[in-house]
Amino acid sequence: MADKKLLVLSDSHGGVSALKTVFTWANNSDGTICACAFLGDGLSDLQKAADATGFFSDWKLVRGNNDYNYQTPETSVFDFSGHRFLICHGHKHSLYGGHYVLTAAAKNNDADAVLFGHVHVPYIKTAEGVLLVCPGSVARPRSKAGATFAVIDCIEGEPLTVEFFGLSEHGVIKKINI
Repeated sequence: MADKKLLVLSDSHGGVSALKTVFTWANNSDGTICACAFLGDGLSDLQKAADATGFFSDWKLVRGNNDYNYQTPETSVFDFSGHRFLICHGHKHSLYGGHYVLTAAAKNNDADAVLFGHVHVPYIKTAEGVLLVCPGSVARPRSKAGATFAVIDCIEGEPLTVEFFGLSEHGVIKKINI
C-alpha cells in the first residue's frame, strides 16, 4: 500500500509566519503529505499561509473556541488511508479532567484515533485501543517542547505512526521526541 501522511496542526492564533514555515517544509517533503488536519484556533490563518506558500491539501478542519464567525463544525470524522479519525478542538471535551470524554467520543464513532488541540502541549497516548494525539501549538506553545506539530504515517492495514516536529523561532524544523 502507498505511504500517506497526515499533517496535524493546531492553535496558530494569528501565527501565519509559523504556518508558512510548516507549509513550505511540507511542500518540500517527499510528497507523501496528502492531507492536513487543522484542529482549530486559527482558521483565518490557513488561507493566508496556503496562498503564500502554494500549499494545497485535502483539508480536514474543525473550529476552535477562538474561531469566531465560522460555520466549520466543532467535531468531524473522516476516513484516510484505511483509518478513521475523529478531530475536534477539545474545548468541549473536558480535557483538563482526563481524556475519558475524547476516548468515548472516538469509540462512539468507530475511530482509530482522536486528534485534538486547545491545550497547546504535544501529547500522545493510547487509551482503550484509541490513539490520542495533540500536536501542540504551531505558534503559541505552552510546553518546553516549544512550537510543535505532528505528522501521522497512515499505511492501510498497519498501525498509525506519529512523529512530532519542533519549529524554532528561526524557522528551523526538527523531529522531536515527546
